[in-house]
Amino acid sequence: MLLLFQPILYSYFRSSCSWRVRIALNIKGIEYEYKAVHLLNNGGEQRSEDYSSKNPMQQVPSLETSNGDVLTQSLPIMEYLEEQYPSPSLLPKDSIQRAQIRALAEMINSGIQPLQNLTVLQYLKEDQKAEWSKHWIHNGFVALEKTLEKTSGKYCFGDNITLVDCCLPPQVFNANRFKVDMAEFPVISRINEDLGKIEAFKLAQPSQQPDCPSDLK
Repeated sequence: MLLLFQPILYSYFRSSCSWRVRIALNIKGIEYEYKAVHLLNNGGEQRSEDYSSKNPMQQVPSLETSNGDVLTQSLPIMEYLEEQYPSPSLLPKDSIQRAQIRALAEMINSGIQPLQNLTVLQYLKEDQKAEWSKHWIHNGFVALEKTLEKTSGKYCFGDNITLVDCCLPPQVFNANRFKVDMAEFPVISRINEDLGKIEAFKLAQPSQQPDCPSDLK
């Protein structure tokens, strides 16, 4: 496919949602320009006039496509990538299976991650943040583990990497960050370990991003 220019990913190294999109871009072998949007510097670069004009929600990621359109929200961005770059595929052809995979992804995207997102934590007292995040991640992982017991093979849905696999490692990272006991979730832990061995997933990790502070690499 002839590109007018490389897509531009507006990202923050530790953003779960940006991380998902980085994985999808890597899996599909799409070269892209990385533009860092620091969520903490100067009150948050995402609130700048320039970035807000691209993403009025003042969130990352945003993807500027090869023809200049700007897309927001991680799952729609990954759906766009799936449609424009269908191989290797992140969704099967069967409509029921596609819906089941999307539902798994939404368990993380809507049911877990937003509750421990930066915008939520900023409204909590400092001594509440860790326990709040731990509670909601644990709560969501209980449901996700039960579901993956039925759907998983080597990965979250059978033996092929799908959309939901792009969402899992960032959430496990946050679970570890907030000291969730991952021994309670053997299926999630096993899949995450296997995904971590794949180059596309390794390259998407926060420590590999240009805006990752040197003390966190």
